[in-house]
Amino acid sequence: MTGATRGIGHAIAIRFAREGANVAFCGRSRSEAMVAVEAELLALGVKAKGYACDVADYTQAQAFVKEVLADFGQVDILVNNAGITDDAAVKRMTEAQMDRVMHTNLGSVFCMTKAIQPAMWRQGHGSIVNIGSVVGIAGNYNQANYAASKAGIIGFSKSCAKEFAARNIRVNVVCPGFIETEMTAEVPKELMDTWCSRIPMKRPGTADEVAQACVFLASDMCPYITSVVLPICGGMEDA
Repeated sequence: MTGATRGIGHAIAIRFAREGANVAFCGRSRSEAMVAVEAELLALGVKAKGYACDVADYTQAQAFVKEVLADFGQVDILVNNAGITDDAAVKRMTEAQMDRVMHTNLGSVFCMTKAIQPAMWRQGHGSIVNIGSVVGIAGNYNQANYAASKAGIIGFSKSCAKEFAARNIRVNVVCPGFIETEMTAEVPKELMDTWCSRIPMKRPGTADEVAQACVFLASDMCPYITSVVLPICGGMEDA
């Protein structure tokens, strides 16, 4: 999986390991955070390894997948979670801001899917879970670049689901809404209360709730589910 050192990605890696899955994950560098996550996963009794890779770089993504296949033998599940934000109103957004977010968020999904598809095609099965966002469904103020990248992931995933279905490779999208992570811990209580008041369930989601949805979509519990866009958002409007 990509982007597993913090937040939702970390929760996804831990949840998969708790379910008994071996976990190969990556980050831009072999950081202290990566080493810590690797140790945390190994302590759960599974095989785990972190790799340094910029997954939005086509050549690096190809090399990463080859290394994982050499180390683990095969890959049954790919979770594409890597992503960034660089928020601004459209009237102030620069071309660089647009390009950077699209390249990282959507480009990484293309690069990793392209890299893993031949191996999954040969083995005749696989599950790809892409992490979108409710912002990619409903849009959001000052996030046109982020919304476009996440909407692109939805369209890309639906197309891949159709192309890969004949080889029993499923492709689905999980779209988190307002999720409680390390970043939201710094949000003032008044602002947090305002945000939560707009959610029918009146609370933020947890990273593990997103992770559980990923495990379900990746697992054999839903062998006939593909091309699904699943909001994890507590009933947010327009999601």
